[in-house]
Amino acid sequence: MNDQNIDSDSRFLARIWALFSKPSARYALGSLVVVGFVGGVVFWGSFNWALDITNTETFCISCHEMEQNVFREYKRTVHYSNRTGVRATCPDCHVPKTWVHKVARKIQATNELFHHFAGTLDTREQYEAKRLKMAKSVWKTMKETDSRECRNCHDFEFMDIAVQEKRSRDRHSQAIDKGETCIDCHKGIAHELPAGAFEAEKKMSRR
Repeated sequence: MNDQNIDSDSRFLARIWALFSKPSARYALGSLVVVGFVGGVVFWGSFNWALDITNTETFCISCHEMEQNVFREYKRTVHYSNRTGVRATCPDCHVPKTWVHKVARKIQATNELFHHFAGTLDTREQYEAKRLKMAKSVWKTMKETDSRECRNCHDFEFMDIAVQEKRSRDRHSQAIDKGETCIDCHKGIAHELPAGAFEAEKKMSRR
């Protein structure tokens, strides 16, 4: 009985090997699988390499409209320079950490590339004219995600509210009670507020 099982297993393995070694129109199936596997590894590695390259501050400010506008504003804030030396860069605030959400954000960014090449924001005047619309879009997204990128560094759960100064302590305690999120109070924390920001904030809070 055991010999029969061994023979059966041997024949099964022989059939599998024949399947992979049997020539197709031009190449053996086994060769195609190996080439496909290697190609998949190369593609996956290249894809993640591209994600890493485009997820840096250097890449973000390679577009002149970013470097000459929001980046210069950001350099004057505590997110850029502070006593502890901890810096939040462009992707830290604007690109999700989780892979699925990161890829979705990268796909969305193709619209930004289109406007870059179309010259939509070539001048400071063009940028200022669009600033409120762009800011409202970012605020809306951060509200919908519960300020997900802010919470990569800041989280109510880990805040020692007791040691904060009274004004800050009261605001954070109230925000927790109301179920508010970072962007509800911290608009303009890294970039200048656009004209009409307060009116836009009131309209958003009423929705």
